[in-house]
Amino acid sequence: MPKALITGITGQDGSYLAEFLLEQGYEVIGMVRRSSTVNFARIHQIQDRITLVSGDLLDQGSLISIIDQHRPDEVYNLAAQSFVPTSWEQPVLTGEVTALGVTRMLEAIRAVDPRIRFYQASSSEMFGKVRAVPQSEETPFYPRSPYGVAKVYGHWITVNYRESYDLFAVSGILFNHESPRRGLEFVTRKVTYGAARIKLGLANELRLGNLEARRDWGYAGDYVRAMWLMLQQEQPDDYVVGTGETHSVQELCQVAFAHLDLDWRDYVVQDPRFVRPAEVDLLVADPAKARCALGWEPQITFHALVQMMVEDDLQHLQQEQERT
Repeated sequence: MPKALITGITGQDGSYLAEFLLEQGYEVIGMVRRSSTVNFARIHQIQDRITLVSGDLLDQGSLISIIDQHRPDEVYNLAAQSFVPTSWEQPVLTGEVTALGVTRMLEAIRAVDPRIRFYQASSSEMFGKVRAVPQSEETPFYPRSPYGVAKVYGHWITVNYRESYDLFAVSGILFNHESPRRGLEFVTRKVTYGAARIKLGLANELRLGNLEARRDWGYAGDYVRAMWLMLQQEQPDDYVVGTGETHSVQELCQVAFAHLDLDWRDYVVQDPRFVRPAEVDLLVADPAKARCALGWEPQITFHALVQMMVEDDLQHLQQEQERT
């Protein structure tokens, strides 16, 4: 039975990846930080089938201890300070976790067992002020936030360890991927949750930032399959993962509100407080390499994804109303 260690297992991607690996017959170890509030909501349905261990990307010793004790065949590093606006408020913490945390994990692998295969969660935010449209593995990086800068470091240190120490270390440059498990602070979930609240009479407006910003949005459940495929190849390499389609925040609002028979223009208010200091305007993937080399294709369309998220938010809000 192969064994995988997932950092960030309680997050959106970690929970979907854990489910996927269990389906593939893996033993799954999930690393979680000790905190005053425990949130295992995303993994409650599989918690009795996985092993949770305490560790922190800020603590080198904990990483070495976990890898030495559990000896995983694969490590998926999904943990990060991953919310872009927070990276402006906490840039040093973002660098410590999202950038240097990658080095600490790679060093732990190199020290304990260099045969372990390593996946690093890179991000389309590394492209930032894009140098080319669409963005491929060859597109230069130009990050526009402390988060994007930290991800660029994590990406290149992974390449560096691969080339310097012959580690099987890969990076997945994943474009935006969403789901009903997305945090409420992210714009897709903010829109679907806000639309559902308005439909149920719990709110009368939704405040957003830049409605013209365009993203390549896919379904997180599809993207974790790509992560796994990268570690099953004969040679380590980096891959852009996305749909190849771009949609604006305004279109996201249109689809979400229309699914509830509402006109988004009656409820959405642009608020300058939610505009980033340095905006990333147009991100769209060129996933040709992943499709050719990995045989990966996204299964869920943008419209189906938004509708799935709206339905899930509506259902949970209705259940809350019934309980009260």
